[in-house]
Formats: sequence, structure tokens, C-alpha cells
Amino acid sequence: MNENKDVRLDYSATGRNREVILDVLKEALPNSGAVLEVASGSGQHITYFAQQIPQLKWQPSDTDAAARASIDAWRNEMGVTDAVLNPIDLDASVDIWSLGHIKDLNAIMSINMIHISAWEACLGLLKNASRVLPAGGVLYLYGPFKVGGLHIAPSNAEFDLSLQSQNPSWGVRNLDDVAEEALKQNFQLMKTIRMPANNFSVIFHKKD
Repeated sequence: MNENKDVRLDYSATGRNREVILDVLKEALPNSGAVLEVASGSGQHITYFAQQIPQLKWQPSDTDAAARASIDAWRNEMGVTDAVLNPIDLDASVDIWSLGHIKDLNAIMSINMIHISAWEACLGLLKNASRVLPAGGVLYLYGPFKVGGLHIAPSNAEFDLSLQSQNPSWGVRNLDDVAEEALKQNFQLMKTIRMPANNFSVIFHKKD
């Protein structure tokens, strides 16, 4: 067994979109406290953001053990083991998250998750985020969305069909539906930002 095997996952899309997402996060995130990322995947995003916004603490999570190993490897590779906490196993759809170890949790982000999971994962994300974030806390979502029930580009419609062919519970979500469910959980939609490759940044604030 090769103990030096590189377990880092490397997704090209992360390299393409991390800088434009960072620009939004610099404006959207609070100036202090901790940020939880739900479904961190490879860990490339969160470790890059931690390099660029070092005043925040960053908590990665993923249900997949290979992803958690990748996140840990990227933490070491990027030299951010102080800023990025050990990845945790967190399922967005479970009723109650155990996050007592995170001090001053002020923001939650989820990038490219809710369309590659069941709708229950989105609902669980909103419910739990409302439970653990303080008033004024930030919830940031990134990915493709329908607007008014319609795809914003033919490529998104094709992508949606591809997702549903892989798993009928997956699919590009309607932004209006997400915002409506978020409002039920005491989140106000603050801003939507059109991003490259027909994606959106969606920023919610927890109401008082």
C-alpha cells in the first residue's frame, strides 16, 4: 500500500468558477466568525476561500468519506489547516445538525449541491440553517436555477434532463420555489447575481 498516494479530488469546474464566487463572498460574508460549507466535495473551494479570506474560520462537510479525505489533503496542500477545520460528515437532509463545536457560526454556503440531491436535502438545508444561524446570518447558494419556472439557457435544460436521467429526484430547482421555502424558514432573499456558465449566486439573510 502506498501511504503517499494523493487522495485529492480535482474538479476543473472549481478552478473556473472559484474567483468569481470569491468576489461575491467577499461582499456577502460577515467580517468575523465561522462559515459552514454543506457538501464541500473535493475541498478545492473552501480551502481557496480560506486562503483569500483568512479572518474567517471555515468548516467543511461532506457525507462521502473520499471527499472528506480529499478536503483534508487540500487543507494541507494549501497551508490552511488553522483556518479550515477538520471536515465533518453532515447530511443536509437530516433533522438536526450537531454543530456545537463551531464557535460564532455566522454563515452557511452550499455550492452546486441542491440540484444534485433530492429536494429534501434543500429543505433540510434551509430548516437547519434557520436553526443554527443567528439573526442576520448569511445563507449563500450557488448553482443553476430556473427563473419563473423556466430555464435561462438551452444548456441548462439539457443539463436538467441529464440530471434527472441519472436520478429522478435530482434536477435544476426553480429559484422561486427555493425562495418561498426559505421564507418559511425565516430567510429573506437579499440578492441574486447572474454568474458565468448560466449559474446564480443567491444570498439570503436570516431575519430577526
